[in-house]
Amino acid sequence: MLARPPHAMTGSPTSRIEAADVAAGLKLARAKDHAAVRALARASEVGSWQSLLALSVGTLAWGTITHDRRLAEAGRHMLRAGLLASLVKTSLKRTVHRTRPNVLMDEGIYARGRPGTNVGPWQSFPSGHSALSAAVACATARAYPEIKGPAYAAAAGVTTAQVVRGAHFPADVLMGALIGIAAEAAVHKLTHRRRRLGMRKSSVA
Repeated sequence: MLARPPHAMTGSPTSRIEAADVAAGLKLARAKDHAAVRALARASEVGSWQSLLALSVGTLAWGTITHDRRLAEAGRHMLRAGLLASLVKTSLKRTVHRTRPNVLMDEGIYARGRPGTNVGPWQSFPSGHSALSAAVACATARAYPEIKGPAYAAAAGVTTAQVVRGAHFPADVLMGALIGIAAEAAVHKLTHRRRRLGMRKSSVA
């Protein structure tokens, strides 16, 4: 039996929207124990923070070594966007808790409330895989528009896998994706503003 954090109160969805989200999550994850879905779940780990951190740092390093400025800038932007997305999603996970669909399906336990927990099965909201995948995909697409299709498709695949494997409800991955998109846009805006200020200072000097 899954151990319940002391402050987590089990219960039922409190609104129609939440109830619909839970129902959709359970329906979409009904095949979570199938071999094909388990294989998909393993493949979706390319969207984990470890994998995307390695990808971003590797891109930055290779661009620097080969003197490919565009590639280095892409890696730097991927890294910054991913780190910001990770910071936001981690902050939310520490603020609220929500049991994952597989916990409800296997243990019959559902809970949502405050504050967050450090217990993985109670950290469904928001989806970290979705947040980081969206952030890195958007950063990649901004640097290399010619491959935005595959970049977005990869992020969508990772996001979808989180639902069908029973790791997250639809609202969790939607919020995660929105966090990633917003994080990349914020990093791009800040970087662009710094560059303009740098150009102005150079012209004045």
